[in-house]
Amino acid sequence: MSDTVTAPREGSLEAPTRHPLDWKAPSFWDQAALDAELERVFDICHGCRRCVSLCQAFPTLFDLVDSSTTMEVDGVDKADYARVVEQCYLCDLCYQTKCPYVPPHEWNVDFPHLMLRAKAVHHRAGATPRSATLLSSTDAVGRAATLPLVVGVVNRANRNGPARALLEKTLGVDRQARLPEYHRPTARQRLRRLDQSAAPDPVAAGPTRGRVAVFATCYGNYNLPSLAEDLVAVFRHNGIATRLLAREHCCGMPRLELGDLDAVARYKARNLPVMAAAVAEGWDIVAPIPSCVLMFKQEIPLMFPDDPEVQAVKRAIFDPFEYLVHRHRAGLLRADFLNPLGKVAYHVPCHQRVQNIGPKTREVLALVPGTEVTVIERCSGHDGTYGVKKATYANARKIARPVESRVKQAAADHFASDCPMAAAHIAHGLGDGAEPSHPMALLRRAYGI
Repeated sequence: MSDTVTAPREGSLEAPTRHPLDWKAPSFWDQAALDAELERVFDICHGCRRCVSLCQAFPTLFDLVDSSTTMEVDGVDKADYARVVEQCYLCDLCYQTKCPYVPPHEWNVDFPHLMLRAKAVHHRAGATPRSATLLSSTDAVGRAATLPLVVGVVNRANRNGPARALLEKTLGVDRQARLPEYHRPTARQRLRRLDQSAAPDPVAAGPTRGRVAVFATCYGNYNLPSLAEDLVAVFRHNGIATRLLAREHCCGMPRLELGDLDAVARYKARNLPVMAAAVAEGWDIVAPIPSCVLMFKQEIPLMFPDDPEVQAVKRAIFDPFEYLVHRHRAGLLRADFLNPLGKVAYHVPCHQRVQNIGPKTREVLALVPGTEVTVIERCSGHDGTYGVKKATYANARKIARPVESRVKQAAADHFASDCPMAAAHIAHGLGDGAEPSHPMALLRRAYGI
C-alpha cells in the first residue's frame, strides 16, 4: 500500500490565533535561526504577494526577489533582509486582514512578530541609533517639553525652518513632517482633582462595570490634553464614574517598534501593578489612543502570557467607543444629542482595526441624528516615528495618499480618526489648512456638553 501524501492547505478559513512571543528563549536571539525563518517566510510571501499594497515592506521584499539572479528568495543577500524589516512598523494588518497562512495554518506565518524578532536582534546587537531611541522616549520627551518656559520654546522651534533643519540633521526628523504641539498644563494636571463625591453607583453592562480609570497616554497627556478632557466629559455625561489612574508611564509601543523588548518589560513593570490594582478595586481601564490599548490587550500579554496581572488588565481594558457600545446595547447610553454632525469622514486606525472589536466608533457616531459617517479603512502611513523620520517620510506620504484622496472625495463637514497622530499626518498631506477632529470631541459636541 502506498503512503498517502496530504498536500498543504492553500489557505485557512479559520480565525487567526496568536502564539506567545518566545522572547526569553535563547533560540529567539540566534541570528542563524532568525535568517532561516526569514527566508522561509519571505519565500511564502513571494509566492503569494497578496499584501503588496499594505505597506512598503512587501514591495521592498518583492523588488529584492525580482532583481536577484535567481528571481527567488534564495537569490537575495541575507544582509538585505534588514531593508524589509526596517519598513515594517508592526501595524498587524497583514496578519489580521490579508495573510491566509497565519496560525492555525500549518505554515504558521506571523510576519509582524517575525519582523519584531528581527528588530529585537538588531537592537540587542547595539545597532539602534541613539536618535531613534530618543524619538521613542515619548514619556521623557513629553515631561521635558512641557516644563514651564520650555514648552513655548519647543513649540516655536518645531515651527521654525532653521530649527527644523537642525532637527533633521541631528535626529533625522524630516523638516517637512508635521510635529505635534506640547501643552501645559498636561491632561493629568488638568484632571488630577476629578471630583468623585457625586459619582453614581456603578451599573454593569456586558463586560463593563461602569467605573473607568483613564490611562491618559503620552500623546493624550502631553500633546492633546483636550482628548482626555473630552473622554471624561462624555463618560460622566453617561453616568460612568471616571478618574485617572494613580500613576502611568509610556505603554511601551514606541520601544516595541524599535525591538527594544527589555524597555517594554521595564515599562510593564511600572504600569501593571497600578493598573492591576485599579482592576482589583472594581475599575475598568480605558485609553484614548488605539496603540496603547493594543499594547495591553495584545502585545504585553503575548510577551508575558503567564503573568496574572497582565491577564487581568487585558480583560479589563477597552477602546473608548467599544466601552460606549457595550453601554448602548444595555440601554445605558444617553441619546440626548443637541447638535447634528453632518457628514463625517472617519479614518479607522490600524491599531484599532486589529483589536477585532468592529467599527464601534462609527456605530456610536451614527446614533447622532443628522449625521452621516463615511468610513475609510486604510493605513495612514504615520505609525509613530515612521511618519516623521527623514528615512521613511516619503514612503509614509505615499502610503497616506489613498486615504487623503478618500477624505477629499467625501467632502465632509468633519474629518476624524481615533488616532490623532494619523489624523494630523493625513491633514498635513491634504494641505488645505483644515484641522482634524477626534471622534470623542465630535461626540461631546453632539451632546452639547
